Amino acid sequence: MSSRVDVAIIGAGPGGIYAAYELVKKDPTKRVVVFDSGYALEKRHCPIDGKKVKSCISCKVCSIMNGFGGAGAFSDGKYNITNDFGGSLYQYIGRQEAIDLMNYVDEINMSHGGEGTTLYSTAGSSLKKVCMQNKLQLLEASVRHLGTDKNYVVLQHLYDELKDLVDFRFETKVDRVEDLNPGYRLSFGDESLECDTCIISVGRSGSKWMESVCNDLDIETKSNRVDIGVRVEIPAEIFSHITDELYEGKIVYRTEKFEDLVRTFCMNPKGIVVNENTNGIITVNGHSFEDDSRKTKNTNFALLVSKHFSEPFKDSNGYGESIARLSNMLGGGVIVQRFGDLVRGRRSTTKRIEECTVQPTLNATPGDLSLVLPKRILDGIIEMIYALDQIAPGTANDDTLLYGVEVKFYNMSVALDQNLETCHKGLYVIGDGSGVTHSLSHASASGVYVARKILE
Repeated sequence: MSSRVDVAIIGAGPGGIYAAYELVKKDPTKRVVVFDSGYALEKRHCPIDGKKVKSCISCKVCSIMNGFGGAGAFSDGKYNITNDFGGSLYQYIGRQEAIDLMNYVDEINMSHGGEGTTLYSTAGSSLKKVCMQNKLQLLEASVRHLGTDKNYVVLQHLYDELKDLVDFRFETKVDRVEDLNPGYRLSFGDESLECDTCIISVGRSGSKWMESVCNDLDIETKSNRVDIGVRVEIPAEIFSHITDELYEGKIVYRTEKFEDLVRTFCMNPKGIVVNENTNGIITVNGHSFEDDSRKTKNTNFALLVSKHFSEPFKDSNGYGESIARLSNMLGGGVIVQRFGDLVRGRRSTTKRIEECTVQPTLNATPGDLSLVLPKRILDGIIEMIYALDQIAPGTANDDTLLYGVEVKFYNMSVALDQNLETCHKGLYVIGDGSGVTHSLSHASASGVYVARKILE
């Protein structure tokens, strides 16, 4: 590897991948290096097999969250083409350009193994009226669902195409970024490398590292939100009229008691519930597959409540972490509870879960979520479940399973200009690590956008 390169990218998630792709495709002479603390795609394996290893063993580097493809590598591969959710990229680059870039990313995915997958749309859906009649709001979007399996294929094809054009440094954590004015020095272990331009794309799992870089370089930041809630698992038939038409319905409800917004997130028809490790904290998530042979009888989705904090407390992520740690302390990881047990004020037991008509797809600890989640958040989630029961009867059944907690940590918002560039010339911050994007599509689009600005 050269001691100085044109562009160094920190993070091999969606933002970093599509930035590298655009750079070397448009200018093959560019010397580009990509660092990631995780592993190459083929080496990314979670040891949880449900048999010998049933729960998280806190690996030194979490293969679910880090490595080529980032946290999205083993997600259900949903690319939401919309400005209504998924981030605020459009506020920096304009609504139409944001949509155009997301469509461009979709074209790349289709040419790298994603062909044949379905692009769903809420346009003209009769569900919108039904939601409005029941105090719910259906957000508009086009949704490309790759599935966890096809998403992996797309990433593998992208890596195969890039590996001879880009220097990938896996299992390498960048410790420090120094401004040489001009250029930057990246230190990792006993080594260092200099670059003309640096792109930081560390995702949500790099939030604490990003904060330290901003402190070192005097980059202004402000607190972002944290989303806290549960993952709901129900028989697939209950939501089939929604998922068959839209695949994922982004539905929002304003609670009557506190007027908080509760929203559905990451809907996985006939999918599975999984563990997720963020900085040593075990939370819950969901996956789904395009391959019919890997589908289950259940559908799962998150119900999340957003919390913002200002003076005197600003640490939104710290608040979310404390709730997740409490769940880990009480349940040794993720807790599962029947909805009927929750509303009756009793904990779920192993016997009650075994007798449940909904067979859980994740081995979680039966318990009581009311001992973990703050009352205001839990009240909002219960209200939302009853509201969803009006448009999908059966959602509020006693045997509906709730897994907790699900927490979506957002990086603090980094001060950036319209080019996603910091106050240091040639230092860009993209993807979920910037606090600007919160989704695969927005993060990928931000990578393409910054690459084009560099090429200009």
